[in-house]
Amino acid sequence: MKAPFAMTIAVALLGCTQAQESKTVVRFVQTQVAATANLADIAVYSGEVRARYETDLGFRIAGKIATRLVDVGATVRKGQALARLDPTDNQASTDAMRAAVSAARIDQQFAAAELERYRSLAEKSFVSKTALDQRQATLDAAKARLEQAEAQLSLSRNQLGYTSLTADQDGVITAVMGDAGQVVSAGQPVVRLARLGEKEVLISIPETRLSATRAAKEVTVRMWADPTRTYTGRLRELSPIADAGTRTFAARISVPNAGPAVALGMTANVLFPGTANQALRNSILLPLTALYRQNDKTAVWVVDPKTNQVALKPVLVAQFRENGVEITEGIAIGDIVVTAGVNKLVAGQIVRPQPAPQAPAAAQIPAAILPTAQR
Repeated sequence: MKAPFAMTIAVALLGCTQAQESKTVVRFVQTQVAATANLADIAVYSGEVRARYETDLGFRIAGKIATRLVDVGATVRKGQALARLDPTDNQASTDAMRAAVSAARIDQQFAAAELERYRSLAEKSFVSKTALDQRQATLDAAKARLEQAEAQLSLSRNQLGYTSLTADQDGVITAVMGDAGQVVSAGQPVVRLARLGEKEVLISIPETRLSATRAAKEVTVRMWADPTRTYTGRLRELSPIADAGTRTFAARISVPNAGPAVALGMTANVLFPGTANQALRNSILLPLTALYRQNDKTAVWVVDPKTNQVALKPVLVAQFRENGVEITEGIAIGDIVVTAGVNKLVAGQIVRPQPAPQAPAAAQIPAAILPTAQR
């Protein structure tokens, strides 16, 4: 009985020691001091650079793809071959039509010679007028058969030409939907061609921002690849129907002054300025990683500067923005807020704060896009 009792005491002491150690674990966390930030009511949307004109190209006849001559990203010229079908059947059909034309031409020539002979005999009254009319009808029928055969030969040649898929405009291949060995039907897309020229940014607009989007005369476009440079854009198209999955409305922002540096497929930010009578709001801006969910409520971890213990404080989120989340209630100016590692903390835990790195200046909204009253 003594051995089991001693083992029980040892296990209990070990558990207490582990619990005490877990409470005294000091975690390194990133923090940020809550401070006011002048935030204008500016909507920022991320989108993708697209060509204004994009065309899905496919063969005009069905067949088996023999070879594909371009890949995604290839720059092509008008008339350049993009892919080819196996031409064996179409070549055989063209040869057959060519032979039919030769036969019809021989029949037409023979009927013409017969008509001339019968015309000479009719002048000497050796044959009747009816026999002469029959030879004329035979010649007319031979001419019609020749014309029919020639038309079928022309159609067969066109079909043979359709075995080569060519670019109808200068552009860039942005997608490939077919490859060698694949059997395609007439009109089935094989490649997608984006025409060279005007570029656009495709974004999604929530239904709550439709009116403000339509009212914007000009917007600012900034590429993620070069955030220091901005472009002027305008709303060219706004879909009247919401996407079934996202419940947002597709919008196309035309960027007329986009140069070669703006490549297709790049990610861009489109900034819609607020109206001139909107005032700047003094709110607290925190990284999105600072938010913590508990019991379906949003909160943040705040560090006590005296004890370095963390406490959870519910907050009110006013707006999710490109560079963070706007907080209007729940924390005060000067509070030390945990911005990374929030899911590994418990109330009363001791932490060692580490200041978060400064955000790059490119993440800030350029003053040039603000209305005059907000600068």
